[in-house]
Amino acid sequence: MCLTEMKRENQLLILYASQTGNAMDAAERFGREAERRGCPSISVLSMDEFHPSELPNKEAVILVVSTTGQGENPDSMKGFWRFLLQKNLTEDWLKGVNYAVFGLGDSSYQKYNQRNWTNGFQVLVHHRLLKEAWEMISILQVLAGYNEMAGGWYEGALDPWMSSLWSILYQRNPRLLPNAINPDDTLMDQPKVQVIYHDTEEGLSPMTTNADFNYLEMLLEKAHSMNPAKYSGKSRPDCFLKLPINYDVGDILEFLPGQSPEALDAFMQRCNLNPESYITVVLTCFQVQVQARDNENRGFRKPSTPVKLKSFIELTMDVASASPRRYFFEVMSFFATAEHEKERLQYFSSPEGRDDLYQYNQKERRTVLEVLEDFPSVQMPFEWLVQLVPPLKTRAFSISSSNSAHPNQVHLTISVVSWTTTYKRKRVGLCSSWLAGLDPNQRVLIPAWISKGCLPPPPPSLPLILVGPGTGCAPFHGFVEERAIQSKSVTTAPVVFFFGCRNEKDDFLYRDFWLSHLQKNGVLSEEKGGGFYVAFSREQPHKVYVQHKMREQSSKIWSLLSQGAAVYVAGSANKMPADVLSALEEIFSNETGVPREAASTWIRKLERAGKYHVEAWS
Repeated sequence: MCLTEMKRENQLLILYASQTGNAMDAAERFGREAERRGCPSISVLSMDEFHPSELPNKEAVILVVSTTGQGENPDSMKGFWRFLLQKNLTEDWLKGVNYAVFGLGDSSYQKYNQRNWTNGFQVLVHHRLLKEAWEMISILQVLAGYNEMAGGWYEGALDPWMSSLWSILYQRNPRLLPNAINPDDTLMDQPKVQVIYHDTEEGLSPMTTNADFNYLEMLLEKAHSMNPAKYSGKSRPDCFLKLPINYDVGDILEFLPGQSPEALDAFMQRCNLNPESYITVVLTCFQVQVQARDNENRGFRKPSTPVKLKSFIELTMDVASASPRRYFFEVMSFFATAEHEKERLQYFSSPEGRDDLYQYNQKERRTVLEVLEDFPSVQMPFEWLVQLVPPLKTRAFSISSSNSAHPNQVHLTISVVSWTTTYKRKRVGLCSSWLAGLDPNQRVLIPAWISKGCLPPPPPSLPLILVGPGTGCAPFHGFVEERAIQSKSVTTAPVVFFFGCRNEKDDFLYRDFWLSHLQKNGVLSEEKGGGFYVAFSREQPHKVYVQHKMREQSSKIWSLLSQGAAVYVAGSANKMPADVLSALEEIFSNETGVPREAASTWIRKLERAGKYHVEAWS
């Protein structure tokens, strides 16, 4: 991508807001494709690296935005969003600025049609800010295409949308994309990073510290600071799980999982890497110039203390769990020496090969290591591997315990994930299988971060309606423990809990715990106005889920809601949150005699009052 002085003329700005990396991946592809069409000036930036007050100085802007949680804005977009909500912005403050928006969403979000950014951000930009800007390509059509693709494969929507975008931009200003008609598809990018090798004595040594956790903390911070991936969390851990920690019920614990030593060794051997080398990774001049020009050097990572290559890979690169993105295959094609491999990789990275790539890669969950082994003639430079191997991400879990009940302990409820792919390949979850394989008698330091989730800790005086099937019961285990401690010193409000699982014998999580609190004067007991209701979905000919049990307890639920109860929902993001919402609307309608539309309005009022909370995961 070219680096010219910032001018409004013939300049393309691409801004993205990403939580998991999809929006960033799409934004970077916009940048590469614009370069191949001869764009003289391109900037690709995260929204938190750009101040929206600079938008009037831009000629053309592409906004690539994803959603997170239950359809919420990504963290990197929040400041940008707050600026756009200012009432003092006039309708013509961006007069003449061309723009387009590409949105990535997920129809499994509970409020997909109500709270997804397309109904907020798109309308806000289109009607408040850019009335005189060029016409937007339909975002709703894009999102429909994205969600209809198996597994949420957004490339199916992106390819035709991008083609239309280049055509419109070229018609409006041919000088912005002079090669739009005949793009240079043979152009290969330069890697974003440079890897510098060092003598052993320059590196970070375990002997430089007195405590294991200090060394690991330093190593983790150094490795993350050198990785080009943008981590949503902090590099320095809040704590290690061997140390005392503080948290509230409803909080989230994130930790960095370990990787298989065998997989790490196989990856380094396949890529001809020396695990004992000491390295630093620095951004290339291109990246530094872009950040200096648009960010006044914010986010620039200076060269750091060298770390061992094996440690860098182990802590930052997911080599044997995550599937690579399409661009990985495109870059691989330039380094393939076997003609049949080169042709296959070029096909995979083309629009025509998109569906076959999905079947081969995403649907089978092929790992970086497996892909490299399938194309043995490819020898990618380590710089490209650092840039393109998916970053090793922290895994987040709802905390299952109360700090009051278990000081200096944190409890988690984790299902060990395993499945078989379409082609009968055995797969296991990286984090859950790693945890299950740990020896309880072996000292292991686990870097951890604690953050607020979507379930704020309730005061003891607040009646609660809890819905948590499966591992969704995790945060409510902590809620009940906390309420039990509180009841020893203050009067507490009723708690009703709806739990669900397949059958009583196999997956009735915390069975004895719930039943003990159902006894006389327990947190869930009838004497205290509470209740505990279980839906065993597979123990009868017809399936029974938590929403069915809720309908059976319609009058009790309505009684609690009339007393000001709050509703907390946790579990799978697939259908459960929407089914629970529908059951509540039905209960409200039946108990009050009002139309269903009024029930939907009532739910929204509960949300605004802070009395309806959902934490769901896929």
